[in-house]
Amino acid sequence: MDTSRRDFLTGAATVAGIAASGDVAHAEDHHQELPSDVALRVKSLESLLVEKGIVDSAALDALVDAYEHKIGPRNGARVVARAWVDPAYKQRLLANGTAAIAELGYGGSNGVDLRVLENSATVHNLVVCTLCSCYIWAILGLPPVWYKSAPYRSRAIIDPRGVLSEFGTVLPENVEVRVWDSTAEQRYLVLPEPPAGTEGLSEEALAALVTRDAMIGVAKVTPPQTGGRG
Repeated sequence: MDTSRRDFLTGAATVAGIAASGDVAHAEDHHQELPSDVALRVKSLESLLVEKGIVDSAALDALVDAYEHKIGPRNGARVVARAWVDPAYKQRLLANGTAAIAELGYGGSNGVDLRVLENSATVHNLVVCTLCSCYIWAILGLPPVWYKSAPYRSRAIIDPRGVLSEFGTVLPENVEVRVWDSTAEQRYLVLPEPPAGTEGLSEEALAALVTRDAMIGVAKVTPPQTGGRG
């Protein structure tokens, strides 16, 4: 992670009330561990419910593990990869994201419309939730800390290019940046551009390249690493 991105995450942590001793780089990978005020209240409530026998801590751990490690961004990556290799599916996905994503067995909360936004050489889409942290859990897994932070939620609207640059995504001036504000009823998934040099890859190999950040719109999908020691 470059210095500018670390600075952005550190600022987000400060506004969110995260302790200064928190390791921001580590938190990006294990984003529910930072001791924000909200996290501490949730932990206290969980401990109380477990102590009273109302909640099973093992069941909670299994649920969190499923979203963080088994679901994660893998479901969304599969959706993206299918759209890259299947033009007919891509058309259905862009026309009706909810229905097309359901074809692969995924969905959001009942009544939530899932809209897919295609990035291109001239348009780059960025997703935010300015009111809270509305997010497609079933497709992207657990939301990262920075997505829920006040700096990201405000600056993504005010200065989207600046935010993107702090994530290492610098766009040419001729590329239009469109910011989409998620709500309880409307969620968004970015369909990133396939990277150059991946035309012969399988759907499975393509899915392995797709990241959560690319599907939120703060990053692009990079081509696979090639070469190595001979």
